[in-house]
Amino acid sequence: MLSPHSYANISFFQPPAFLMIGIPGLEAIHGWISIPFSSMYSVALTGNCLILLAVRRTPNLHQPMYFFLSMLALTDVGLTLSTLPTTLAVLWFDHRLIGFNTCLVQMFFLHSFSVVESSVLLAMSFDRFVAISNPLRYAAVLTNNVILRIGLAIMARATLCLFPVPFLIKRLNFCPGRNLLSHSFCFHPDVMRRACDDITINIRYGLYVVLSTGAIDSLLIILSYTLILHTVMGLASPRERVRALNTCVSHILAVFVFFIPVITMSMIHRFGRHLPHIVHALVAYVYLMVPPVLNPIIYSVKSKPIREAMLRVLRGKRQD
Repeated sequence: MLSPHSYANISFFQPPAFLMIGIPGLEAIHGWISIPFSSMYSVALTGNCLILLAVRRTPNLHQPMYFFLSMLALTDVGLTLSTLPTTLAVLWFDHRLIGFNTCLVQMFFLHSFSVVESSVLLAMSFDRFVAISNPLRYAAVLTNNVILRIGLAIMARATLCLFPVPFLIKRLNFCPGRNLLSHSFCFHPDVMRRACDDITINIRYGLYVVLSTGAIDSLLIILSYTLILHTVMGLASPRERVRALNTCVSHILAVFVFFIPVITMSMIHRFGRHLPHIVHALVAYVYLMVPPVLNPIIYSVKSKPIREAMLRVLRGKRQD
């Protein structure tokens, strides 16, 4: 294979389209594989839309905790819709081509929603900290105006962080014939490695985005729960301690469901390139599909108000 410098005298080239792979080595049974994938997409969209409708139609849920849950559900819908069209097109119809610019748009939204999800989980940890450490001022601190500003700040953060990424890809010179992607969607580390140019800037900026978003968010979430535990341990009654911690269980599970696949995928992309392609593909699918599927299940099981509101939506009833 020629080195990137060997292409210095070749005219600038970008492929008109990329060729996507479904599950490497299992192409012959994509039809069967599409069944669990379609089911997971259906559960993710149905569950998160039910949460959005439940919060909207239930005045008792018009509280900071549930507004943040709505942000999480809306983010999961966006993350699901970012990969659904191309994944099902590959599995159902073996339609594997995606245009170059379309690929960059999908990549931007896919990574943006991931950053938004990380930020929303951080905001939810702040919500739990305020509710437990200073319950009397909870409503005064997290007003509707403050929540709106937090939401806008989360969107601005994700947009500004990911906005340069497509342009950093656009500046690269690609090798003719090297347009085969490792997934059924456009993932930044995968796309940039199809280039023949020096991708050092892309790697460094990608690392900067990971460290400035997911890494910082996870550390701040850990800090929030350290402070929460310190507050809870100061409560006199064991019953009050258990009740306070019970309000955090759903959020803690959502944090684990999101960050464990993120950390696993980051480690594999940096240190596990020797692993089979199917491992990379499966970890990526877990990272993108499992949180949107499990989050509605977690909150419907662990939160009685959400569960009852979702059941009312399914029955077509509205709480006055």
